[in-house]
Amino acid sequence: MIARLRGRRATPDGAAALARLAASPTWELIPLKNARDQAAHIPAGATISVTSSPAKGQMATIDLSIELEQRGFRAVPHLSARLIRDKAELVTILDRMADRGIDRAFVIGGDPTEPGEFEDALALLRTMADAGRLPAEVGIGCYPQGHPLIADDVLLRALRDKAPFASYMTTQMCFDPKAIERFIAERRAEGIALPVKLGVPGVAEIPKLVSISARIGVRDASKFIMKNTRFVAALLRSGGIYRATGLLENLAPTLADPAANVIDLHLYTFNNVGPTEAWRQELLARFGGDGAR
Repeated sequence: MIARLRGRRATPDGAAALARLAASPTWELIPLKNARDQAAHIPAGATISVTSSPAKGQMATIDLSIELEQRGFRAVPHLSARLIRDKAELVTILDRMADRGIDRAFVIGGDPTEPGEFEDALALLRTMADAGRLPAEVGIGCYPQGHPLIADDVLLRALRDKAPFASYMTTQMCFDPKAIERFIAERRAEGIALPVKLGVPGVAEIPKLVSISARIGVRDASKFIMKNTRFVAALLRSGGIYRATGLLENLAPTLADPAANVIDLHLYTFNNVGPTEAWRQELLARFGGDGAR
């Protein structure tokens, strides 16, 4: 049975699990102009998840992923179903990835209101599987706090349908450890055994964090931040800069529990990698892990 939150500092087992996960996380980059410079702060050989957006287009994600792979990183491009026009474009994308040795992807529905041939992530996954082109490693998203525009039952049905195609699920950014712990426990109870990559916000100023959370569909983020007195007190002590140390400490029992099967930290950096890497090194020093450099 998955351990419940105990409301105290991490036990030795929890600290060891936290250090293990912090030693080699997944780093998320947005394909903006500064992404290449930001990658210089990421440890050599690390896994970098490259997002996609309607503003930049799917090919910007593929281009940056290929460049990062050539630089010695392990790139994981996001494939946004609603950004990909049709099967022909999908084949072009998969061929480009294969030519550069990228046999992994994180598959999402995406934001465009007028999709092409693929309505959602499940449609894209099924098409790749039917064509024998499903990447060897596939990640999918999950939502411990739900989504403001999608009903909870729809989200859970989609997760169940996508799970057979996936290698792991990554949690959407969440600030509430109880919601994360409850979500994982409930999925395990109903038989969804996919390993979990825990999505953790990088270091950011609170207004930026709230703005980004709203934009990417994190439900009730501002409500949780502003109405949680302990959370607000910690922010005041930190000068209004968010660091996920407390979140991870509260989740330490779950991180250490084999039944939860949390295999990785996924760092949502917002392309603010330097401060996020400094914070990661603080975690490693605090909990006894070794850095990845």
